[in-house]
Amino acid sequence: MITAIYPGTYDPVTNGHVDVILRAARIFDRVVVGVVDNPHHKRPMFPVPERVGFVKQALEGVENVDVDVFKELVVDFARRWDAKVIVKGLRVVSDFEWEFQMNQLNRTLAPEIETVYVMASPQVSFVSSSGVKEIASFGGNVEELVPKPVAVRLKQMFPNGRGGAPVSDQE
Repeated sequence: MITAIYPGTYDPVTNGHVDVILRAARIFDRVVVGVVDNPHHKRPMFPVPERVGFVKQALEGVENVDVDVFKELVVDFARRWDAKVIVKGLRVVSDFEWEFQMNQLNRTLAPEIETVYVMASPQVSFVSSSGVKEIASFGGNVEELVPKPVAVRLKQMFPNGRGGAPVSDQE
């Protein structure tokens, strides 16, 4: 049985992420979507439990996919799941430059773990979490870019499309 991990921030999960996960799930026996909980890496808009919930909802019914949270190095997360593969999605050339560097670092730390790159499908190759958040902040429609629960939540957060900070639950 070959287990692969697909680590990311998923802030929020997009249809591009879902595309890569579903395709990886057809290749590997088990795929573990790793939602990183690292406040030093990025400042996420959504808290970890909400990001995990979005991913689980988007993948409901996919039997060989698990979702887990991690705070350690990606290679240590892979070892925790006895994964032999790290799956990474590539959209554009600039993704490759960053992922190439990360691959070299990961291979230095864990030469027994391979990295496999999945090219984004053309219909989602332009979708990024940061782009989705910006569109939503200005009141744009993101329904075709993210799973439905994410689109609903973004609409709640940016009801007036102010282009600024999201409306908190306390407002």
